[in-house]
Amino acid sequence: MAEETPEQTPVPGSQTLPLELVDKCIGSRVWVLMSSEKEFTGTLVGFDDFVNMVLEDVTEYDEGVKTERKKILLSGNHITMIVPGGEGPQ
Repeated sequence: MAEETPEQTPVPGSQTLPLELVDKCIGSRVWVLMSSEKEFTGTLVGFDDFVNMVLEDVTEYDEGVKTERKKILLSGNHITMIVPGGEGPQ
């Protein structure tokens, strides 16, 4: 029987930080819900410590109206939820 190495042994109380999860989404499609009624889907290009986000190839959903955008900067103060791989509202 092989012994567990320290890298394989789970650490009680270890956590993945929120910004680490967002960082793993760079280059992937995300669905972003804002505190207003707006929602966005696009490819996450980057973000900062305040979770201000840059998305490319964006679709904006606002009260049932879809608008295509090349690139957009979203304010982290107004982001309520980020869904990795999300396809947007149906």
